[in-house]
Amino acid sequence: MEGSGRAAVLPGVTTIATVCRFKPVHLGHAAMLRELARRADRLVVGIGSPNRYDARNPFTAAETADMLRLVLPPGDVTLLEVPDLGHGPRWRAQAQRLLGAVDLFVTANAYVASLLAGVYPLAHPRDLVATREHVPIDGARVRRAMALGHDWAALVPGAVADYLRRSELPERFRREFGLATLAEALAPAPASAPR
Repeated sequence: MEGSGRAAVLPGVTTIATVCRFKPVHLGHAAMLRELARRADRLVVGIGSPNRYDARNPFTAAETADMLRLVLPPGDVTLLEVPDLGHGPRWRAQAQRLLGAVDLFVTANAYVASLLAGVYPLAHPRDLVATREHVPIDGARVRRAMALGHDWAALVPGAVADYLRRSELPERFRREFGLATLAEALAPAPASAPR
C-alpha cells in the first residue's frame, strides 16, 4: 500500500466497483475513493438509493454526484445510479446489470456483500486503505452532527463542506429531516439495518 502509482489488489484487477449511498460524502468515503482509484485502471462508483429522499437519504442523486466529483481523483471513473428496490435478489440482478464486468467489488455493507457474494470477488475498504488513512466515521454520524448543529464540516472533505454550505443543504436537511434524524438516533437500530 505504500508508495506511489497503481498497486494491483490482485493480479488481473483493472476494474473496481463500489456502491454506497454517500449521504453525504465524508472523510472515510474520500479515503476509500482515493485508494480505489489508485489501485484500478477503471473505477465504477454507484450512488445507492438515488430514488429515496428521507432522513437517511437527504440529498438528491444530482447533489450526491456533485459531492463525489469534488473528491474523485482524475482518471477513468464512471458514476451511476443504483436504485433501492427493497428486494435483495432483484437489487443484486440490477447491480450486476448496471456494473457489468468488475474485477473487484468493494463494500463495508455486510448486506450488500451477502447479496454480491458469488457474483464478484469482494473486499472490505479497511483491507485496502492504509491504516493511517482509516477514518472511523459513517454517514449517520455526519447527519446527526448536522441535525444537532454541531461541527459536521470537520467530518467531510473541505470541498464538500463548501458545496453543502453554498447550496444551503445543511439548513434544508435540518428543516426537513432534523427531528427524524434525532429520533432515529435515539431509537435502537435493528441488528441488520445498514447505516
